[in-house]
Amino acid sequence: MKSKPTPAIERQPPARVMPDVQSTEDLRRVPIDRVGVKDVTYPMRLRTPDGGEQTTVAAINMYVALPHYKKGTHMSRFLEVLNEETAEPVTSDRIPEITKAIRERLDAEQAHFEASFTYFIKKLAPVTRMPGLMDYKVTFECTSNHAEDFVLGVAAPATSLCPCSKEISRYGAHNQRCQIEAKVRFKGRLWIEDVVAHLEKAASTQVFAVLKRPDEKYVTEAAFDNPKFVEDIVRDLAISLNADERITWYSINSENFESIHNHNAYAQITRDKRAK
Repeated sequence: MKSKPTPAIERQPPARVMPDVQSTEDLRRVPIDRVGVKDVTYPMRLRTPDGGEQTTVAAINMYVALPHYKKGTHMSRFLEVLNEETAEPVTSDRIPEITKAIRERLDAEQAHFEASFTYFIKKLAPVTRMPGLMDYKVTFECTSNHAEDFVLGVAAPATSLCPCSKEISRYGAHNQRCQIEAKVRFKGRLWIEDVVAHLEKAASTQVFAVLKRPDEKYVTEAAFDNPKFVEDIVRDLAISLNADERITWYSINSENFESIHNHNAYAQITRDKRAK
């Protein structure tokens, strides 16, 4: 009985080594401050002061500093780190770890992580106590350079009423919406709600999601009784932040969207409370 012939073993060609172009040397010798990926959509989970949680969606930017001798960075590694480090919605306390991991994975001297998102706070109307959700723009920024530096940013809409208009006008005074922003470094626990309270206290009055007629009367008169230039807003906000011992550094501004001028009014203050 004849044995079956042994089938020939097909030899595969050796695997081709894929070139790593990004790691090649760049002869222009120009360093890049930040290079990476922008507008990565990713879920974020935030703790709230009442012990609950709020889930939102963030736009995330991730960068590293690129030395003059490297041609490029490895863009895919940013997403690898983000998904390996979280595998679930990002939380604020994990951001320094993620930023550090980006720096180490991409072998960079410095890494940056930015997340911007909408945060909601339940507010009651001042008279009728009707509930409504107010939305605030929030940013988390972290830099890793052998240590991690975290900055919280919050922007709140508010109302300002012009003191000059009130003084010179026979009838009422012109008012406008404004946007007040603060970026802060802090120690210990600082809630987004805490920063919002500082911002809204500095305005002529707050704005609300739901207002009935008694509420409209209240906020209109509250603004009239508390007129503020844009300079007043940032100065009062600075005084409020100076009194908060948790905050060590701040950069604040207010932009007033003028109702009778074809321009906006703006003021800004940056202070490091640790500086002597």
